[in-house]
Amino acid sequence: MKSYIRVVALLAVVGILFFAGAGCLYAQDVQAKLNTAMKMLQDKTAALGAASLDGGTLLFGDEEMNGNYDIVDEVADNNGCTATIFAAVGSDFKRIATNVIKDGNRAVGTLLDPNGAAIKKIRAGEAFYGEADILGEKYHTGYEPIKDSSGAIVGILYVGYKL
Repeated sequence: MKSYIRVVALLAVVGILFFAGAGCLYAQDVQAKLNTAMKMLQDKTAALGAASLDGGTLLFGDEEMNGNYDIVDEVADNNGCTATIFAAVGSDFKRIATNVIKDGNRAVGTLLDPNGAAIKKIRAGEAFYGEADILGEKYHTGYEPIKDSSGAIVGILYVGYKL
């Protein structure tokens, strides 16, 4: 009987360790997917040229991003994620190119939550990777600031996977 209890206890411990490890692997997998999708988004926009903000229009080189869905859709199609380009508008950031859907339409014109998880890091010029609420839905996310040639934050690149 004692050996049976030991075997059951050992199997329980092994099971706990296995599932804890699986959770770690899942977290690593999600982070790897975010990194891959973000790198593609960064590479695609950087290939167009330096970022700049002209009024409310975000440009990479001479290419206007406002309403230009080609890059965000390509990143989404290749990575199974959502992708967005935000432009700075005063102290806020507005979605100007996105495949995030709200009420059946692209959520263009909506603002990044000014009280959300990402905004403090972005305003400090740093990336944010973690869980965030996107228009009422939970996502694993990555946000990277877009800086112009002077180092000013002119926008944000975003990728995310729905939880």
